[in-house]
Amino acid sequence: MNPTQMAKQPVSGASYFLRGFSLMFTPGIRRFVIIPLVVNLLLMGTLIGVVLSQLSDWINGWLSYLPEMLNWLSYVLWPLLTLAILVICSYFFSTVANWIAAPFNGLLAEHLEAKLTGKRPPDDGITGIIKDLPRVFKREWQKLAYYLPKALGLLLLMWIPAIGQTLGPVLWFLFSAWMMGIQYCDYPFDNHRVSFPKMKATLRDNKGSTMSFGALVMFFTMTPILNLFVMPAAVCGATAMWVDKYRGNLARY
Repeated sequence: MNPTQMAKQPVSGASYFLRGFSLMFTPGIRRFVIIPLVVNLLLMGTLIGVVLSQLSDWINGWLSYLPEMLNWLSYVLWPLLTLAILVICSYFFSTVANWIAAPFNGLLAEHLEAKLTGKRPPDDGITGIIKDLPRVFKREWQKLAYYLPKALGLLLLMWIPAIGQTLGPVLWFLFSAWMMGIQYCDYPFDNHRVSFPKMKATLRDNKGSTMSFGALVMFFTMTPILNLFVMPAAVCGATAMWVDKYRGNLARY
């Protein structure tokens, strides 16, 4: 596949994510997928076990806070709270996985970008990964600092009987979709030293693509089996979106 064919633009952010599943098996790229894939397999496998064993107890405990006169709402809140728990747990495990695999996700994005653009890939090896660790983890802290206050606000909202438990899961999903877009699009942006505020502003200007990409990532992250392959596919899809939509104005090389 030549660079022109590989750079053909999908029509939406969601289609970039789906394209990531084929890009991760591109010759010359597969070896950079192995570590992110193993990290995701281990953590998402743990997620499936924890959620399936505790889901019913968590939801019943939460519904016990409903006033007796609103017990009828439990039939409506069960699926909403199931969604909320899946979103929260999926995002938590995804965040941990991305912290562990961040240097390797950046390397995957870097080499895939070189493949997509027909340029010579960087050849820094393990020395380059070690040298970049402080910058990579500083960036992860920036994402966490952006996420936590908003996440805590949404958690507090969900403790409000009826209203919070109805709106909370929906708002959680939308916010998590936005954060998934930020999380994975950040790898190619950070490779080019685009600042975190600049990256956020750029993605906000293209919010439709960012949200549709992140929403599909979130959906796959909540889906057993499929969630095992989300991380490398999302990195590849986000890198393809960077090449098509943002690289021309923001690339440093």
